[in-house]
Amino acid sequence: MAVRIPEEIEKEIQEVIEREGLDKATAVRTLLELGIGEWRKQTALELLRDGKVTFAKAAEIAKLSLWEFADMVKQRNIEWVRYMPEEIDKEFKEASVAESK
Repeated sequence: MAVRIPEEIEKEIQEVIEREGLDKATAVRTLLELGIGEWRKQTALELLRDGKVTFAKAAEIAKLSLWEFADMVKQRNIEWVRYMPEEIDKEFKEASVAESK
């Protein structure tokens, strides 16, 4: 894959090469892996926050276990449960009625 990159990014890559003692190909692969991993997490969090996917699907998109994803959601203060107090009351009453049968 051949890619043209801006000079500023080239400088950033050079800094990684020097700090980490890597060759250019390894540095670029490592940075791509990190970037893709962060992109997956960010995308999963946005989809969850917007109600477009379930919690489990978001964890799958992020390539994290449910527990790891739950920790990340908590750390980043992502609001994903959108129940109004009336809806919670209704759910609770329906569950209580079903349980008493």
